[in-house]
Amino acid sequence: MNFEDLAKTSGEWLRGSGPESDIVISSRIRLARNLADFPFIARATDSDKAEIESILRGRVEALRESGKLGGSPSYLDVSQLDDVDRQFLVERQLISREHAESEGARAVVIDQGEQFSVMINEEDHLRIQVMYSGLDLNVAWKQINALDDLIEEKITFAYNDRLGYLTACPTNVGTGVRISVMLHLPALVITRQIEKVFRSLQKINLAVRGLYGEGSQATGDFYQISNQITLGKSEEEVTKDVSDVIPVLIDYERQARDFLIRESQETLHDRISRAFGILQSAKTISSEETMHLLSSVRMGVNLGLIENVQIPTVNMLFIHTQPAHLQKLTGMELDPSDRNIERASYLRRHLAGDPPAVDQN
Repeated sequence: MNFEDLAKTSGEWLRGSGPESDIVISSRIRLARNLADFPFIARATDSDKAEIESILRGRVEALRESGKLGGSPSYLDVSQLDDVDRQFLVERQLISREHAESEGARAVVIDQGEQFSVMINEEDHLRIQVMYSGLDLNVAWKQINALDDLIEEKITFAYNDRLGYLTACPTNVGTGVRISVMLHLPALVITRQIEKVFRSLQKINLAVRGLYGEGSQATGDFYQISNQITLGKSEEEVTKDVSDVIPVLIDYERQARDFLIRESQETLHDRISRAFGILQSAKTISSEETMHLLSSVRMGVNLGLIENVQIPTVNMLFIHTQPAHLQKLTGMELDPSDRNIERASYLRRHLAGDPPAVDQN
């Protein structure tokens, strides 16, 4: 896998397509699995981790050679990647921050379209992830279920007849499934309704996290809504729990946008125009400010207040202006101040006049 070439594309989850893609960025399903004959990662020795990686690599290679995985998935030894490459994969949502920062033998399998990745030796021995643009949980479930079955044909997972799949974190015991939908909710933030919405979600056992999952902040008004409970529920029931509430959140956000247009159109237009103007003209800008301003621009494009900019372009800028992506795009390591200068230059090039078409793999 060529990281420099990959950096020039946007990836599946930022295509800006799929159902409800004006508000729903992506639908992701993750399965946690562990091999039956080995201790969990927290208690595994370096030797255990190396053997686990070897066993799972063999299974993945066999599936890849048989063509059952489709395309030509890449197998990356994460322990051998440098810091920038690992951070790049985190920004790309292909591995977790914990996987990037942990020690010992670990790897990731990534398909060419970036619709699935398989993390080896993360918190669990195996984390299978499928991600689609827009609200498409049913399609994502079909794919991840098929992947899980293919791997389990030759691998014995840790399983208990009463509890279900055994996982390192007790909240994942049972199905081991985490259903996650990423939404862009700027209007609910502006109208200060977001906290009330989140309190309601917590009452029905749904978790709210930031752009990069657990422990991350809601940068750029992106929020991940996911299930907290897997024990005692089937995969279909967990999927339904999340699927039922997402349309309600979409409706709340659309109502908030309608309210802003109806009651404070001039203020809204000023906010969006200022954000767009800064991004078009800044000489130096931080990643945090970029995400904040792009959030306003993305809403402005969806509301028809900004012309000649497409949502895939805005989505691309969200990720291409992240630290590791910038360094890959420039082909050199950059300190924070140089990244701020390069980030501003990159934004000016892509937002001045008619933006270029976005490379979509």
